[in-house]
Amino acid sequence: MPHLDPEKKQLQHERYQLLQQLTNWLETPMLVLGFGWLLLLGVELLWGLTPVLEMVGTSIWVIFILDFLLKLLLAPHKLRFLKRNIITLISLLVPALRLFRLARVFRAARAVRGLRLVKVVGSLNRGMKALAASFGRRGVGYVLGLTGVVLLMGAAGMYAFEKDVPDGLKTYPEALWWTAMLLTSMGSDYWPRTGEGQMLCFLLALYGFAVFGYFTATLATFFMGRDAENPQAEVAGADAVAALHEEVRQLRAELRQSRGLVNSASPPKPD
Repeated sequence: MPHLDPEKKQLQHERYQLLQQLTNWLETPMLVLGFGWLLLLGVELLWGLTPVLEMVGTSIWVIFILDFLLKLLLAPHKLRFLKRNIITLISLLVPALRLFRLARVFRAARAVRGLRLVKVVGSLNRGMKALAASFGRRGVGYVLGLTGVVLLMGAAGMYAFEKDVPDGLKTYPEALWWTAMLLTSMGSDYWPRTGEGQMLCFLLALYGFAVFGYFTATLATFFMGRDAENPQAEVAGADAVAALHEEVRQLRAELRQSRGLVNSASPPKPD
């Protein structure tokens, strides 16, 4: 790793501090815009956007672009910043195809669905960051909120991909029920027909598998904690363990004391 002189280190440190200050200052506005972006995406997938809503979405997208470029400019290590935000970068580039009329190249239905899939995944990634800023990454509230967003947006994506295929998901409530069954690992008889639907189904199944394990561990911890608080339960609680430690400590003290009395009472050995 090349050695940096003190001036460059100081410059990188100042830029990093400025980046952190900018992130903290823009956290609340970008949080609101992130949830607004998710809401607009859901409306687009289910019913389509009106010209007014499309203009609002474009304005939010431009703000996201400016925020990303400003943070990239201030980042001390730009390549590392791009690697950490590659999904965000791709999701920001997709709307440019529509804005600059480049979507004519992608008139095929499969290409349009592919662009929608990228937009759904990128928007879920942004929603995950917004929820992390709201609840904290390791809280139960964060996982519940993220699961709700994944359920609603995943169902909207599956409905958009599968509504035009034979025997597909014809209504949003049907897609919502199917997504809920998938996330709870119960499944259903329906299997996505489109490639984009299958890819989204795979991602939803991975998320459901991870979250199901998290909730199982949380519930197990909760019930074990309740059992530990019950003095008649088989699971030892913190108070019971502390009492056991105190008894062991007292027993050791008594053994040392009795050993000292025995040693003092025994006659000295003859020379």
